[in-house]
Amino acid sequence: MAPQSAQGQPLRRMDELRGERRELRQGDTTIIREPDRTIIREGNTTIIRHNELDRFRYGARDVRVERRGGENVTVVVRPNGDRVVTVTDENGYLIRRTRMLPDGREYVLIDNRRGWGPGGPPSDRRGPGFGTGMAIGAAVGLGVGAFMLNMQPPVVQMPRERYIVETERADPTLLYETLTAPPVMAIDRPYTLDEVRYNAPLRDRMPRVDLDTVTFESGAWELDPGQVQKLAGIAEGLLRAIQANPQEVFLIEGHTDATGNDVDNLSLSDRRAESVALVLTQQFGVPAENLTTQGYGEQYLKVPTDGPLRENRRVTVRRITPLLTGQAQPQPPQ
Repeated sequence: MAPQSAQGQPLRRMDELRGERRELRQGDTTIIREPDRTIIREGNTTIIRHNELDRFRYGARDVRVERRGGENVTVVVRPNGDRVVTVTDENGYLIRRTRMLPDGREYVLIDNRRGWGPGGPPSDRRGPGFGTGMAIGAAVGLGVGAFMLNMQPPVVQMPRERYIVETERADPTLLYETLTAPPVMAIDRPYTLDEVRYNAPLRDRMPRVDLDTVTFESGAWELDPGQVQKLAGIAEGLLRAIQANPQEVFLIEGHTDATGNDVDNLSLSDRRAESVALVLTQQFGVPAENLTTQGYGEQYLKVPTDGPLRENRRVTVRRITPLLTGQAQPQPPQ
């Protein structure tokens, strides 16, 4: 899914993409728009957001978009009759995502209402990031501060090689065990997807798999054809985990090295995560709706260095189901 220029031409290099950016300021917030992504900077925090629905369209039999009251509902119908239903509010904030089977069974994948609490959805709150009111909400969905949590890093008592598993050294059993492992500490409540995406101490409560067999050329976000088959092991583990619990959700995280500017790196890393998710679905049949993606730029270097290093141009995978549900164990089908 290559982004396109204003003239409809595919963009495959960062220098091409850079020329399509548009920047505006709203109060203390800087908004940088790319053809298919929005980068938001508030104070010392910068995040990137994108619409994942295009990734769900691959191989769909039908796609329908409806307006129901104040909500937008997108229904993606798979060839086997499964329906993936995504509900967002008027600002594009994800409310709920479910999979409906032809026999009527429903699997809830993401229900952000579980993490809102008595204050209601974040778009109804006025905390940090809402200094300019709903102008930011209308432009980009939500301000950055709405999702930031004051959390300490978890205390990890398990061996490091079981907490951070590298695919090059892992057999299928270890990959599966990591992709179904419980949190390393108790989860006190359900968290919204954006809270998970934008708070490293929260994500770090879950073990992760580093796809060290798949890295990227400098400035590139597409996988080389020769690297596609190297994803077979993680795909097998994901499919096995989803078969055991169809409600599992996995976060695909993209990273860069420390060369280049932070905006380029954030965009580049987000696209790397999406590229891996696309390959997992298109080549190996991992359901797109069980995957979500996010880029982190150069924030979390695997090898601390300011220079170019392929090991830092990578992607990681972690199970986030317990963070979204507030439960360590799988939920029964609803």
